[in-house]
Amino acid sequence: MNLFGLIGYPLGHSLSPVIHRELFKIAGIDGEYKLYELAPENLSEGVASLKNNLCGFNVTIPHKVEVIPFLDELDEKAALFGAVNTVKTGEKTVGYNTDCIGFLRSLEMAGIALEGSVLVCGSGGVARMFAFEAALAGCDLTIAVRDEDIPAADVIRAEIKDKLKREARVLNLRDVNSGYDLIINGTPVGMYPFVNACVLPREIIERSHAVFDAIYNPGETKLIKYAKEAGMKYSNGLSMLVLQAVAAEEIWNDITFSADDIKKVIKTTETELENK
Repeated sequence: MNLFGLIGYPLGHSLSPVIHRELFKIAGIDGEYKLYELAPENLSEGVASLKNNLCGFNVTIPHKVEVIPFLDELDEKAALFGAVNTVKTGEKTVGYNTDCIGFLRSLEMAGIALEGSVLVCGSGGVARMFAFEAALAGCDLTIAVRDEDIPAADVIRAEIKDKLKREARVLNLRDVNSGYDLIINGTPVGMYPFVNACVLPREIIERSHAVFDAIYNPGETKLIKYAKEAGMKYSNGLSMLVLQAVAAEEIWNDITFSADDIKKVIKTTETELENK
């Protein structure tokens, strides 16, 4: 049996075992996926053990950066972002970033183009990845945050200028007063249990053309609800969660999945989330 897993701390409930179990089933792989809760002080010892016992593993908070010194190589995107969420073991232990793959494929699945004017809300790890991908795509990028997060957003802007030779602007969320080709929410605003909150006023959303929300619980945030009612293209974060797992499976097992396969896994994961 091929063994895989997820490391993080704390882990709590994770949808990853459900997703990977379905992917194993579709691909006909005799695989098992477990959760490995590793406290930061145990990361070195834990990774050493997993490298010897697993075919690969995923990485989540708070280890996405801290795991890097224990790896032999990084792929291009993991090196660019300075963050790893997928590790393949073997003769060499290689770190990858499949979050970005999941994001880009989610946009494609929803028919959303990453072009034109893009507003990224937030300055955390996932928002940073969104901002980098928008800059790589040549978008006119604005990063919008709360007062206290402006220094973190300025760091992202400086990194984009230094690493990608592209410009971005930083704006306070309350000063957003126009529509965008694409709004991307990389904040927890709207996440359960604060489901009645929205990162932006409804009128700003209605002036825009498409929305991507990294949140998947609830499946329909206020941001998604307003986009849907305005008749624009939208996607929540569940497809990204599944598609980053698909990308990990492709790396670990050298396989591919059809669009129908992926839609089935998304549906199964939705059902699991609803019954949680």
